[in-house]
Amino acid sequence: MKDEIKDTKSFFQETSEQLYIYVSKISPTGLDWVFHIIVKMALLLGIFLLLDFIFKIIINYTFKFFRNEEKFPVIKSIYNSRITNSLAHFVALATIGSLHESIFVGALKNTTIFIHRSVNLGLVLILAGMLYRSLTGFRSYFTIKQDYYKVMAINAISETVKILGIFIFTIVSICVIFGIKGTTIVGSLGAITAVLVLVFRDTILGFVTGIHVATSKSLKVGDWIGIPKYNIEGNILDISLLTTKISNFDKTISSIPTYDLLTTEIKNLQVMSESNTRRIKKSIVFNITSFKFLNDEEIEKLKEINLISDYLNQKKSEINQEKASIEHRDKIINGRQLTNIGVFRYYAQKYLENDPEIDKESPIMVRQLEITTQGLPMEIYCFANDSKWVRFEQIQADIFDHLLVASKEFDLQIMQIGLKV
Repeated sequence: MKDEIKDTKSFFQETSEQLYIYVSKISPTGLDWVFHIIVKMALLLGIFLLLDFIFKIIINYTFKFFRNEEKFPVIKSIYNSRITNSLAHFVALATIGSLHESIFVGALKNTTIFIHRSVNLGLVLILAGMLYRSLTGFRSYFTIKQDYYKVMAINAISETVKILGIFIFTIVSICVIFGIKGTTIVGSLGAITAVLVLVFRDTILGFVTGIHVATSKSLKVGDWIGIPKYNIEGNILDISLLTTKISNFDKTISSIPTYDLLTTEIKNLQVMSESNTRRIKKSIVFNITSFKFLNDEEIEKLKEINLISDYLNQKKSEINQEKASIEHRDKIINGRQLTNIGVFRYYAQKYLENDPEIDKESPIMVRQLEITTQGLPMEIYCFANDSKWVRFEQIQADIFDHLLVASKEFDLQIMQIGLKV
């Protein structure tokens, strides 16, 4: 066995010497070392490509046994992100780095340092690519599991690691190329630490925001949100380290700084979509001069409205019993009385409670707001049982169409200027 190794080494040495002699003859005077490097690099590149091809086949063929997405989701993510290709590149180049002196023995020694540094630089770049693909694989894994909050945390961490990785690998690459110690470069950065913090301010804030959002589980990609500060309402498309993209309902795309998710008021409306309910909160403003007590004739007329007939009978009976003990009972202002605005408020409440398009498990309320110079606002507060925008607007419009017209039956006047939209 030792004899075979010696024979192989002797063969490479003789071939290398012959190659050295041939290249020296054809090279211009003084430039022979350049041609030696070119020839040596070309031969090593050819060997590298051959080894890389072989290692790719072996590694990828091995991973094919674990491509079942349900049983081995991690392996599936690794394979899809092509980490196996980076692994094959690294093994092939490391093999070249350890063998090139054995292949080119005796001759072409002046190029050894250049080859060493080139191989080391290649290994650094391959490791950087492997890191990038690993982060992509982790994100892919959690996307398959649909763990969106962990995806946000991974996004924040991966983007930060990428930036730090670029910084670190750049320093390492410079050290490899020029053959200097990394501590020399890192030590010189101490004086500009404050500048670096300023430069990476948004990156640091984005990283903190991503971790906060992921741990608090307050937002995720796909959520329907509203941001009053920017007058934005739409679905989150992407939360990256620096920017968050939102698809507005008018088909435009808005981008905001990610750290704004931590410092700005965000309304998460996704719960409406998940519960398939959406809030109705609008007011009708009535002219106060149209308010009045109802007399017996008007009450009898309103009893024809089915939703309030029982209510009117009950209230009329209570009022009559109370008035039996009141002096000057014929004076309408003495004692309790029914008003047109009060009866209409009850009618509106019953109308909403009987509307099949209104969610009965959510609050249903008709209330008076503070009186303004424009009149008395009466607010309708309830939830439609369909959160889809178009259908919701139809339900809301049907309710107010009915109430606006029905108010005329109660002799109520609506203030058009004061109508809240």
